[in-house]
Amino acid sequence: MAQLSDDCFAFGGPMMSVDEALEIITSRIQPVEDVEQVPLSAADGRTTAAEVYAPINIPSFNNSAVDGYAVRGEDLPTDSARVFVVQERVIAGSSAHAEIKPGHTIRIFTGAPMPPGADTVFMQEDVSVAEDGTVVLPPGLTRGANVRIAGEDIPIGSVALPKGRRMRPQDVALAAALGLTELPVRRRPRVAIFSTGNEVVSPGEKRGPSQLFDSNRTMLSAMLRRLGCEPVDLGIIPDNEAAVSTSLKQAAQECDLILTTGGVSTGEEDHVKAGIESIGTLVLWRMAIKPGRPVTMGVIDGTPFIGLPGNPVAGFVTFTYIGRPAILALSGVVSRKPVPLQVRAKFDYHKKAGRREYVRVTLVQDEDGLFGATKFPRDGAGILSSLVQTDGLVELRENVTTVKSGDMLSFLPYSSLL
Repeated sequence: MAQLSDDCFAFGGPMMSVDEALEIITSRIQPVEDVEQVPLSAADGRTTAAEVYAPINIPSFNNSAVDGYAVRGEDLPTDSARVFVVQERVIAGSSAHAEIKPGHTIRIFTGAPMPPGADTVFMQEDVSVAEDGTVVLPPGLTRGANVRIAGEDIPIGSVALPKGRRMRPQDVALAAALGLTELPVRRRPRVAIFSTGNEVVSPGEKRGPSQLFDSNRTMLSAMLRRLGCEPVDLGIIPDNEAAVSTSLKQAAQECDLILTTGGVSTGEEDHVKAGIESIGTLVLWRMAIKPGRPVTMGVIDGTPFIGLPGNPVAGFVTFTYIGRPAILALSGVVSRKPVPLQVRAKFDYHKKAGRREYVRVTLVQDEDGLFGATKFPRDGAGILSSLVQTDGLVELRENVTTVKSGDMLSFLPYSSLL
């Protein structure tokens, strides 16, 4: 479990910016310590707990990069084409029977090991084959052409996979190419999630006339699984300070992070803030972000807590920009910020200075090949369809106050945020 001091998130400013929040998260949350060995079949999405060194060269031997004819560098034609006798034929998975002779060539196929003495391969498309079986090789080829050298991809003893790498299919493939069967990875962070409020019920339960089905826990569970976590669903906690405090206390003993939605504002029926203050330490961030201003963070018995807004769009946005970095820090991932794409605005918009906003947009390719961003017609933080019917978010930083059609904007596809 991550053990933090009660004041590790203390912040003295009047309003926390997104960048300040990210700096606090990445500098104070430590990775889970438990390490386990997993087979390659289960390594995708897991985080390496140590550097993985190459036990062999990749490729492990010099081999041909093309189908063609291998020759000695000393025999390369220089001024005019030259006739060569074909000594033998080598396919992938086999080896030449003898060292290549001067003035000879060996028919070779992609991936086959280079014959002893040969160091260059002519592509078969550049070679003329005579009726007597000899071949004519043209001049001009550079010595060493079309040959993959042993270790040119990954040399033996080098770091093949760094510590803190969140494994992807291509990373798993590299481990397999090295002959590895398992990898050391960090344990999946256990994240407790619950919703608060008498106005929400779980899907499948009887819903009263003034109640809504809770979509937040389902959304957050899916997002957590995509980030390699083990969600611990505590359900819906009623609007009762004692019930909230009890649930938080229990979750702090069993999980690495507590994630809630709803009840973190300052209303009379928002009991999460008071519940946390009664058993731990809470800093109300009052983050300068839209949607999602009521975001909180604190510590309960050494376990970090993040409280997200109850509106689903605000919860989604704040999870991607605040919850996700916390999860990656817990997982031990050496994280990089998503790289935005440049798109052209196809809307006009005004916003307040000093606040970062994330606008839901759909991309449309214009006649000149550039992509234009069309704003979703409604701005509400509770409009879940706005996340379903758009492609991603346009980030408007704190110094931006006006967007005009034709301006270039920073766009983040949803796929880059999970």
